[in-house]
Amino acid sequence: MADSPTPVDGDTATGAVRCDDGLLRPVWAATPGLMQDYYDSEWGMPVHGDDAHFERLSLEAFQSGLSWATVLRKRPAFREDFADFRIDAVAAFDDADVDRLLDDARIIRNRAKIVATIGNARAAVDLRADGGLAEFIWSFRPVETPRPRTLDEIPTSSPESVALSKALRTRGFRFVGPTTMFALMEAVGLVDTHLLDSHRRGTSGVWT
Repeated sequence: MADSPTPVDGDTATGAVRCDDGLLRPVWAATPGLMQDYYDSEWGMPVHGDDAHFERLSLEAFQSGLSWATVLRKRPAFREDFADFRIDAVAAFDDADVDRLLDDARIIRNRAKIVATIGNARAAVDLRADGGLAEFIWSFRPVETPRPRTLDEIPTSSPESVALSKALRTRGFRFVGPTTMFALMEAVGLVDTHLLDSHRRGTSGVWT
């Protein structure tokens, strides 16, 4: 059996841990597998284009109230069912598509979130007149980013996520609360909440 991850500075609950490969990660990404792979290669890295931002926004909305591991396991099915989150394709979904999605046990079958995702695609189409979804989201990038040493020091929202949530709601988006939008901002690199000891800190190219 592989050794358990070793805490750094004696913090067994919320600090970085040294993993079997010698790299430092938060405890939620310390075990090899889906979550660690996501942490190492995706989380906190900028994505490009409106469709990519729409996918992240949509998956964060579906995650609300659930674990991110659940969403990651279901992501291939989500991509299949939601036309790879191409905004124009999802914006054209109709009631038959809602029924189709509700019948697929491979995804999170929440009618309100499914309907909201379709509505959000239509709202994203409308945003193109003002530069598009990606540009809109990135316009809320803060001047500074958190510098946490423990998970307890990572905020769950910020003034910028509150403002982004309000602005998206004004534009017709739903399931875009401040906490969900802060998670989106973390996911796409608008803020860097990697622990200072983590091997991923500063790797997004956005923050140092």
